[in-house]
Amino acid sequence: MIIVMNKDAQHNEIENVLMLIQKLGLEFSILKNENNTVILTQPSYDINSELFKSLPKVEYVVTLNEDYKLVYKNINNLETKIKVGDVVIGGNELTMIAGPCSIESKDQLFRIALHLKNSGVKIIRAGAFKFRTSPYSFQGLGYKGLELLKELKEETGLMVISEILDHHDLPEFEKVVDILQIGARNMHNINLLKAVGESSKPVLLKRSYSATLKEFLFSAEYILMGGNKNVILCERGIRTFSDYTRNTLDISIVPAIKQRSHLPVIVDPSHATGKRDLIIPVSLAAIAAGADGLMIEVHHTPELAYSDSEQAIRLEQFDDLINRAKKVAEAVGRKL
Repeated sequence: MIIVMNKDAQHNEIENVLMLIQKLGLEFSILKNENNTVILTQPSYDINSELFKSLPKVEYVVTLNEDYKLVYKNINNLETKIKVGDVVIGGNELTMIAGPCSIESKDQLFRIALHLKNSGVKIIRAGAFKFRTSPYSFQGLGYKGLELLKELKEETGLMVISEILDHHDLPEFEKVVDILQIGARNMHNINLLKAVGESSKPVLLKRSYSATLKEFLFSAEYILMGGNKNVILCERGIRTFSDYTRNTLDISIVPAIKQRSHLPVIVDPSHATGKRDLIIPVSLAAIAAGADGLMIEVHHTPELAYSDSEQAIRLEQFDDLINRAKKVAEAVGRKL
């Protein structure tokens, strides 16, 4: 088991946990990091972890799970930090990923990206290939879009993330993108998961709109099994009976993942809400819940966007989000 104590746990409260561990005949070791005291015990599957959860100042308990050999926290990896250029995803500093849903033209891409760069963003999201519900909707610029992303990187120094739909396109994506994105509809695409698992590029895996936590983690396990340890999980909302928002943001899955997995998790409030006026408050809630970053759709003229126009915030709204997000991050001991 992994027993994580609250950061303000006193010596006697930690001793109470150790006394119970000794009473149960378990061996243990203690690790201290910048925020918590972590107590590691030998695996014991016949001991109820609830015994420890009820003790004062125990923040959470993780029972090592044989189903997820690579995704779950373990004694050698309590928290994975993924380095992309000079950005660390999963550390104390939050990561802001932003940009247009689709690449529409060079002028549109560069105009948005340069504004975001001036606002402090280092990773731009932009879709070259689009997975659309209707075959009549804009499908993206395809390889032309990848060429524009390459130009953007060369001229601005920005890093880029873009969604890959087909494992056959992986060689072309690897020449351009810094992070490969697996969209919600491809979370169950085993061939694609295995392909990116063999890539040297970090992977952002979005939760499918009907996936359970277990299914989500199993999809990540496929990627890690291929040898790629740099996986970022992304909550983007699930489908429920509610039709007020595009999806329903499962905010509780953020701390649930953080308790179980060493992988960083970010939140996409744009797809979760589908409504421009809800993105800022939901973003702030995600930070408060423990997300390691946000993924935001931004457009200079949202009403003219080729896709997802209702959920893209304006450039000035993004700047407002940054200012407010910094305050919430500081309140929960993080920074942006």
